[in-house]
Amino acid sequence: MNVSHIFGPPKPKYRSVTASAHGKVNLHLGVGPAREDGYHELDTIFQAVSLKEEVTVALREAQGAQDTADPTPCTWSVSGFDSHLVPQDPGNLAWKAVAAIQDLARDAHVAWADEGVHIHIDKGIPVAGGMAGGSADAAAALIAATELYFPDPRSPRRPDSAQLSEIAADLGADVPFCLLGGTARGTGKGENLMPVITQGTYHWAIATDKRGLSTPQVFKQLDQQRAAAPEASPKGARAGSPEALITALRAGNPAEVGKLLVNDLQAPAISLLPSLRETLKAAEEAGAIAAIVSGSGPTIAMLCASADDAVEVATAVSVAGKASSTMTTSSPAAAAGVIKREEARE
Repeated sequence: MNVSHIFGPPKPKYRSVTASAHGKVNLHLGVGPAREDGYHELDTIFQAVSLKEEVTVALREAQGAQDTADPTPCTWSVSGFDSHLVPQDPGNLAWKAVAAIQDLARDAHVAWADEGVHIHIDKGIPVAGGMAGGSADAAAALIAATELYFPDPRSPRRPDSAQLSEIAADLGADVPFCLLGGTARGTGKGENLMPVITQGTYHWAIATDKRGLSTPQVFKQLDQQRAAAPEASPKGARAGSPEALITALRAGNPAEVGKLLVNDLQAPAISLLPSLRETLKAAEEAGAIAAIVSGSGPTIAMLCASADDAVEVATAVSVAGKASSTMTTSSPAAAAGVIKREEARE
């Protein structure tokens, strides 16, 4: 006997699920030559920061939609920092993440897999700033959608951490780390991760630039600079091995960590946006231990001795007019995870 004929099809456990994922700074970013697939071989040390994205995935009925025949599979809303800059279309990584989990749910015959959803992103990470804001959206969306469609943690059909990491790597190079959090060494495109043991808390002042930088453009500029300059010149130099940095992180020594911050993308980012050099100088003059372009930029991450020092440095850089906005944060931060579940109506 088909039980669903008597009781109806299974119903969702949750109306909506909210998950969070953190942004990152690259303490070390070594970039190798371009590969055949267009990506560059990386050797990087990621560290998750307390700045985070919160993503809510809700079944459309939970939004009070009047037209249940609406063919649109996904609706959007965005709030928080730089919310007006977030693309609200199927190209958004959060939507791609939800769609990937929906495909798994359809394969598993989850009854509500084809219902429309509403995605809300509450942003706390600068957009196009080299801190993995879009990747954090994707990581949080993966976690939220998994809980929404596979609420039973014992279900053999629920994607496990390894499967989520594979999906994350397909979405973007930084997404697997945004799932993992903490501190990790990334190789390949950055998706091959090895956790790094660290001690202590690191305090940062962050300076944003509303002009943004295109990551592909920064990598292209790096290739052009290297082709035109010998390795012995500043523009041809390579980051080298991060082993000394890993040792400093294990010792919990911010001053030593500051000496070892390096980013192969800093020179091309500065060449594309020369005002970044002034921001770096302002950070040094304000008393930061060290300052570095975060990822592909244009955000500047300024390592400070304490939380109070981070506030002072952020304020000084802001007053000097060397940033579109400033904020403070700390690291390392936790893995992506569920922070709220709303039960479905009976």
